[in-house]
Amino acid sequence: MSMTLPAVESGVQTKTNGAAAAAILSAGVGSILLAALTIISDISSGTKRLLEFYKPSGALSGVSTVTIIAWLFSWIALDLFWRKKSVSLKRINLISLILLLTSVLATFPPFAELFQ
Repeated sequence: MSMTLPAVESGVQTKTNGAAAAAILSAGVGSILLAALTIISDISSGTKRLLEFYKPSGALSGVSTVTIIAWLFSWIALDLFWRKKSVSLKRINLISLILLLTSVLATFPPFAELFQ
């Protein structure tokens, strides 16, 4: 099940949307990683200490820093892979929306408290 659409082999230049798809999907990846790291740091005291880059803000400093780095790397990797391709934006948008909604639900206090 490939997300890449076939390119047209004619003299007409086709528009690519891979760069936009990379940005959209990486945002979803970043949001779910933020939620996962937040939950993990709340559950595990070892992870909480590991992610404590700046003592006054606690684990939040590490959670946000690691998330931003991972989001950036995923954006760059996906962009390099899809830059000159045309991908199914409908599928990318759906996947990103699911990741975003899952991350919001996972950090919503009544749900997040189930993990504590």
